Amino acid sequence: MAVELERRDDQVAVVTLSNGKANTLSQAVLSELGEVVASLASDLPGAVVVTGSEKFFAAGAEISEFGGPEEARRITALFHQSLDALAALPCFVIAAVSGYALGGGCELALACDYRIAGERAVFGQPEILLGILPGGGGTQRLSRQVGLSRAKELCMSGRQVRAEEALRIGLADEVVPTEELLERALGLAAEIAKGPRVAQGLTKAVMDAGSQVSLAEGLAMERVAFEKVFASEDSQIGVASFLEQGPGKANFTGR
Repeated sequence: MAVELERRDDQVAVVTLSNGKANTLSQAVLSELGEVVASLASDLPGAVVVTGSEKFFAAGAEISEFGGPEEARRITALFHQSLDALAALPCFVIAAVSGYALGGGCELALACDYRIAGERAVFGQPEILLGILPGGGGTQRLSRQVGLSRAKELCMSGRQVRAEEALRIGLADEVVPTEELLERALGLAAEIAKGPRVAQGLTKAVMDAGSQVSLAEGLAMERVAFEKVFASEDSQIGVASFLEQGPGKANFTGR
């Protein structure tokens, strides 16, 4: 298996890419990733960490599989299918990026909710250097993450971005020493996994959907979600705990 899934006792799921030296995202690997994400969706953990090897988070698509428009159609469809499904998981998904996250690897990191980079991490969308363009979501997710003009510069130059610059432009959310990367990602995931899952899922859905519509439409979504969350068991537990003990002491059930 090139995509390994570990479910931990603290309700954190760890997805590890392991496909050769460069962790390329071949069509077979993308299909495996899609199957893993489907497994996560059917038995949802409290949080997910996606990671790779120390030198390669993921180096991108398998270039040897490239050909003409027919091959391109299959590859971009697989990328969108698997990464869209990952992005749609109703829980917090953290990319723990060590080493290179290039092309499809960068797009995989962008499909996560939060990116923690090791200090030697490198991000980039170098497809333009092959005479092509990002086909796994990079033209869309990158601009939403770092702004349109910066995303254009990165996609049109193929320039690679090291961890500190990635943090500065908003492509990474944290930078930590490489040897502390997985510990930090797992710690954050475990902290979030203890939270109220219904509220977390609704929060993520409303924020993601609201970012693509007008403020008025987003506020309407928020009103619907706010009403809906009060039907959850955790909302009753959280409110009662606050009234009795103050904030931050509720033991949520995930329901």
